[in-house]
Amino acid sequence: MGVISEATVSLVEGIAAEATRVETPCGDGALVWRVWGSGAPLVLLHGGYGSWMHWVRNVLPLSRRFTVIAPDLPGLGESATPPEPWTADGLAGIIVQGLERLLPKGEATHLAGFSFGGVIGGSVAAQLGDRLRGFTVVGSNGLGLERSPTPLERVPAGAGEEEEFATHRYNLNQLMIHDPDEIDELALYLQKTNHARARMRSRRFSRSGALIEALPRIKARLDGIWGERDATAYPHLEQRAQLLRSIQPGARFAVVPGAGHWVQFEAADRFNALMTEFATG
Repeated sequence: MGVISEATVSLVEGIAAEATRVETPCGDGALVWRVWGSGAPLVLLHGGYGSWMHWVRNVLPLSRRFTVIAPDLPGLGESATPPEPWTADGLAGIIVQGLERLLPKGEATHLAGFSFGGVIGGSVAAQLGDRLRGFTVVGSNGLGLERSPTPLERVPAGAGEEEEFATHRYNLNQLMIHDPDEIDELALYLQKTNHARARMRSRRFSRSGALIEALPRIKARLDGIWGERDATAYPHLEQRAQLLRSIQPGARFAVVPGAGHWVQFEAADRFNALMTEFATG
């Protein structure tokens, strides 16, 4: 298989195989969900150009305490492309409709959204109302704040495998992962697989004020987790903390030392501990 070993592919497929796969409506097709474990529900919304695999190092550890529910967002991963026009509230409505089928009747959930998933997650959280216990924003923009530019490269047409993966490695280091030594075979495989299936262009949502507009409508507790060296926020993390606390003075805001934007992958153990704390407290 060249750059990617069969062991890496089997690892991801094995984690997926431990989940129950569920489909709910999305446009003319289905929104695909995966559910692991048991306990209080914890919904994880992945980032742009991604899939549930953005949480590949989190779903099994978190499933020891929670029922972990992770969709492929509309137009990403295995989920169908949503009907246009694409708006944060419209995409959120598709997710909330699915959650109404998945969540036990009368049970509230905790929600965490990474990057684009947090931008859309703000509208999901607002629409869930009393059915939400808490909302954890993970490295999201859509806050109307200054963000650092992250120049990315396209995979050249006709690129060979080595050139393709060199481009993926460059982009991961520019945007997702701070420490280049942490860009391993698994990260490259996830980047290639997710990017190839992405039909939803999410950057315009992250550059909008969609999240900041939704936050005041959320009844549940707000918290934030950011990587200290998040390429989209560094060195302006304190602005993010102040913004959340301007809406809820008691909002917890955790900064994970040395980690980049994809904090739950680069610093999975620390993230899983924080997520467990935030989702239970």
